[in-house]
Amino acid sequence: MLSRRWSKRLAKLAPLIFLSIPVFVAAQSYRGSDGIIDMDGERFPPEDPHEKDEWTFARFHYDMGLNGFGRFRFQRWAADYPKSDRQFVIGVKRLTRLDARSKEHVIDAKSDEIYNYPWLYAEDPGAWNLSQEQAVHLREYLLRGGFLMLDDSHGDFEWQRIVTGLRMVFPERHIEDLPNADEIFHIVYDLDDRTQIPGTRYIWGRMQYTPDSSTPEWRGIRDDKGRLLIAICHNSDVGDAWEWADSPNYPEHEASLAYRIGINYIIYAMTH
Repeated sequence: MLSRRWSKRLAKLAPLIFLSIPVFVAAQSYRGSDGIIDMDGERFPPEDPHEKDEWTFARFHYDMGLNGFGRFRFQRWAADYPKSDRQFVIGVKRLTRLDARSKEHVIDAKSDEIYNYPWLYAEDPGAWNLSQEQAVHLREYLLRGGFLMLDDSHGDFEWQRIVTGLRMVFPERHIEDLPNADEIFHIVYDLDDRTQIPGTRYIWGRMQYTPDSSTPEWRGIRDDKGRLLIAICHNSDVGDAWEWADSPNYPEHEASLAYRIGINYIIYAMTH
């Protein structure tokens, strides 16, 4: 079974207040003499070694195979890392009574420590290339009570790569479109009106949405009892909105929606 502390996590959950919040492998970071962590100009306090936590931002380090760019391939599992993770954690701390660990944690696809974390985030899974062993490992994690959020995939090509991986994990289970009435969209915030959450490359760059990437899709896979095991944000980039929520140039509505979605997914994962 997953860690026993999961069974105690509900005791400290409380209603949340309303939210309105105006890379290569990893961003460059260093620790200054004052212990402050600096990441791409963003400064975060050092981690408290005595900090108690019941939830950690756990990022899934998947294999890419030959996918990537150039000799030193861009590790797409680490896009937006670590600023996106760290800023989202700050939001979770402010907006919930969840004891959230201040520092994110990267979990390798082959590691058994995956079983210690109820919520797992995978960035850009349109680039993953799971082995059969890793797929079996991920299946066991999810059936034991884990939850996987897939984010930042776009278009039909990347969708097919996601499906290939998911079919290895759950060949017998259906990938469904989640309706507006699904519990995951109402467990904390009511999210009937979900819009596309754009990556900065579509806002500040020159990229434009293609016909197969212009409509956001909210999909998932359930277990035999109806619990969502996997929630998929396709044709959106929730992690980019977390990363750039502090920028006056990123749209506030989409940033706020991204935080609401993430918090809903966390609370769902920890209560189901």
